[in-house]
Amino acid sequence: MHDLTEVTRGDRHRALGLSTFSFTICFAVWTIFSIIGVDLQRKLGFSETEFGILVATPVLTGSVSRIFLGVWTEQYGGRLVFTVQMLATAVACWLLSEVQTYEVFLIAALGVGLAGGSFIVGVAYTSQWFDKEHQGTALGIFGVGNVGAAVTNFGAPFLVLAFGWEQTAQIYAVVLAFTAVGFYLLARPDPSEVARKREGRKPVSARDQLAPLRNMQVWRFATYYFFVFGGFVALASYLPRFYVGAYDLSLATAGMLAAAYSMPGSVFRALGGWMSDKWGARFVMYLTFIVSLACLFVMSYPSTEYIVQGIDEPIRFTFGVSLPFFVFLTVVLGFVMSLGKAAVYKHIPVYYPHHVGSVGGLVGMIGGLGGFVLPILFGILNDAFGVWTSSFMALFAIVAVRTVWMNVAIRLMERRRHPALADERYLSDVPEAPPPPPANA
Repeated sequence: MHDLTEVTRGDRHRALGLSTFSFTICFAVWTIFSIIGVDLQRKLGFSETEFGILVATPVLTGSVSRIFLGVWTEQYGGRLVFTVQMLATAVACWLLSEVQTYEVFLIAALGVGLAGGSFIVGVAYTSQWFDKEHQGTALGIFGVGNVGAAVTNFGAPFLVLAFGWEQTAQIYAVVLAFTAVGFYLLARPDPSEVARKREGRKPVSARDQLAPLRNMQVWRFATYYFFVFGGFVALASYLPRFYVGAYDLSLATAGMLAAAYSMPGSVFRALGGWMSDKWGARFVMYLTFIVSLACLFVMSYPSTEYIVQGIDEPIRFTFGVSLPFFVFLTVVLGFVMSLGKAAVYKHIPVYYPHHVGSVGGLVGMIGGLGGFVLPILFGILNDAFGVWTSSFMALFAIVAVRTVWMNVAIRLMERRRHPALADERYLSDVPEAPPPPPANA
């Protein structure tokens, strides 16, 4: 681990503030299709499945790119990699306004998706400025950049109505380019990069960076992130379409209600980091999954009409989740998912301090793939069954499996490591012990 004795409080605040702001802008760009995609669907007549693929395509690039962006950050420094990544995304976002066909939109969306890779660059860069006792809180604050989804859901509909989707994409591109230049000019070089150059060491090879991925623990963290982050991205992109279709709302209103979900799903990530520092990430993950199950169970219930054979005549009544109550449930769901996102990433710099980029990149990639797969799944379910709430039924099943799997894995681990205390410790704030090194290490 690099020496932090020369890092001042101002250096930490500068790194955290610049990273969080840049990540917010990147996340806003990453979810741009959640709004302009609705307008494109109306104009070009996309099916629900085609719409789901279009919204999910940037998520695919943003997910897969996290592996190599994480490795490059460890090798060349977050200041340089973050800047180049934002400039490349800005170019792709500008070119988006020039295309006209669905197939070319998909290609352009792949380039826009690079914005999603900014997460692991920011995590690797930010974590270097803090000791392990404060990394959970710092990374939680950084993760507040997810609020970029709310910025898009709230602001982009008005830009589309005022200027059209083409000019909206251009505005996003210009803002991102200015952010990239500002970050490079104001950010300080990574502490690890400074130490490496001072000591004359070569960058760590990609092979060594990827070595921890052989540990099953890393993949287990990744499956948690599939829901708490992938589900968040999927719903942030899908909810505007859901509100327009299921509740017959205008795009502007749907965007504002979707922002009501995205906002707590972003800003409370800092609270999740603090809770993970104080009570343990395991407790926060249980809280996230249990509350999510309760919310999704109610959200999954479709509007239904019942006919009961009464004494004199049939009695008809309907049951469904009202719009205000549904919005309330999305706010609660976004809140606990925000806590869960911070809890997952609390583990990484503690267990893998020298491999934050690669390990965090894998976890982020799997989580991002959830944001890619789920919108497509939502569209397929809507086309296949014609029930708007089928998407939440799928999420309920996913969370149920994750909860059972996590509980079983934790109990087995505790019995193996602490046989006499397993029943008392598996829900406590005792952190998981780091995994043993691979057999061939």
